[in-house]
Amino acid sequence: MLVLVAPGQGAQTPGFLIPWLDLPGVEDQLREWSDAIDLDLVHYGTKATEDEIRDTAVAQPLLVAASLISARQLFATADDVAAQVGAAAGHSVGELAAAALTGAVSDGAAMSLVRRRGQAMAEAAAVTETGMAALLGGDEAVVLPHLEKLGLTPANVNGAGQIVAAGTAEQIAALVENKPEGTRRVVPLKVAGAFHTHHMAPAVSALESATAELAVADPLTRYVSNKDGQVVTSGRELVQRLVGQVANPVRWDRCMETFKELGVTALIEAAPGGTLTGLAKRALPGVKTLALKTPDDLDAARELIAAVSAE
Repeated sequence: MLVLVAPGQGAQTPGFLIPWLDLPGVEDQLREWSDAIDLDLVHYGTKATEDEIRDTAVAQPLLVAASLISARQLFATADDVAAQVGAAAGHSVGELAAAALTGAVSDGAAMSLVRRRGQAMAEAAAVTETGMAALLGGDEAVVLPHLEKLGLTPANVNGAGQIVAAGTAEQIAALVENKPEGTRRVVPLKVAGAFHTHHMAPAVSALESATAELAVADPLTRYVSNKDGQVVTSGRELVQRLVGQVANPVRWDRCMETFKELGVTALIEAAPGGTLTGLAKRALPGVKTLALKTPDDLDAARELIAAVSAE
């Protein structure tokens, strides 16, 4: 069984969209979305600096656009995804790409929604100086109580020995100085705020308003939710989870557990791929993984899709 996943914030790098623009229709599609959401995706994906694309309001639409552009080279429609993919999921903002790929919302609606999401989360992050840090290694039973003692939230429980903590700048600094026993490293992340914590509550309200009139369908492919790793079959519930997830922890560990329970044999990560395939290699041994980094990876992805279909 093939799983299709879309990465979250932090996966972007300067110029990562440049090779994708050589594909027919890609630049036109990006410019169409750019006009619709009033954000120059071509500029930010090709010429912008690392600091410019770190901006939450920029990074989130850029990532969803990249995931959709790359995945659509393999699966032109939600029906194509349903015919060849057993389950789909996205990490944090990647959930919006997964929602479009499974047919729950249109690509255009996903782009409009992610634009509002990025703006709302950037606005919420500006209220208090907050941040995030990745803890590598360590026992969850030790790490989680340590974070609670420092007032931090386990914002991403990613599995494979990785937890991302979020909180105020002072709390993150205290964590760096006093890491949990058994944790190899604490790495502050280059993000603008404490995502997936109570600090993002204002963004939840903004997204509730933004999705009130959204056209939604039930997903055609199993959609695995960040909230708890459960398969969601209702389009309306899927959107409700997307909204609430902004201020609640991402349980990617449970998503991977669900992939395993469903019988995953292969996993493809949409562009800019690498992070989620890295986690899968550690947490899902024996599963074939492929990250779409440039169009050069598309032929290998097609071969993997064919091989899974032949199983």
